[in-house]
Amino acid sequence: MFHPSPPSSSGGDILASSGDYLRLWDLRDDGGGSVEPISVLNNSKTSEFCAPLTSFDWNEIEPKRIGTSSIDTTCTIWDIEKSVVETQLIAHDKEVYDIAWGEARVFSSVSADGSVRIFDLRDKEHSTIIYENPQPDTPLLRLAWNKQDLRYMATILMDSNKVVILDIRSPTMPVAELERHQGAPQSSKHICSGGDDSLALIWELPTVAGPNGIDPMSMYSAGSEINQLQWSSAQPDWIAVAFANKMQLLKV
Repeated sequence: MFHPSPPSSSGGDILASSGDYLRLWDLRDDGGGSVEPISVLNNSKTSEFCAPLTSFDWNEIEPKRIGTSSIDTTCTIWDIEKSVVETQLIAHDKEVYDIAWGEARVFSSVSADGSVRIFDLRDKEHSTIIYENPQPDTPLLRLAWNKQDLRYMATILMDSNKVVILDIRSPTMPVAELERHQGAPQSSKHICSGGDDSLALIWELPTVAGPNGIDPMSMYSAGSEINQLQWSSAQPDWIAVAFANKMQLLKV
């Protein structure tokens, strides 16, 4: 992920990556396209090695913060300006697979324990479980907040064609379950999903929660299973879709 704020006039872009550690890079605009490492951040206090990181998210409101999720059941919040751990929380009972910021000091995470939890840095001792997968031992893999309406978020299940839409005001009942994957204007009511069936689907969410499924508004077929997609916040007519060794830009 690139730094959420525009680069300064004197320097290049700052890039973060995760895997073995959280790493920060400086992409310098010097004509040569050089990339210089800035720091390697290890959240382990007892070892020189870091438990594998499954995901991370850059806080767009307070960009000095990056949150990471790990297979060691923790989420770590970094102050990257000081290169120190701001806080580390045991977030779940099993591996944590994704983390996403909502507000400046509020983030959510999903885990192999099948739950979605919300944390507030102002009250670190407590979390709120807003969803628990009714299918036992089925992990939740990814999580996304609706940036235009933070009351809503979406999560996906392992080995499932289901996208679960949640309203944090009603923790017990999902707003909708999108199940049209086989194996467009952008607004606060629209979401795009991608799957192993090579399809990118755009959905319009219902205004009232209900048990019946809904059909997607539009469909795009990629060349192979879709690994990742991103709807541009700056150019809402465009969606980037990654599959195989390609990335395609879709104009919706």
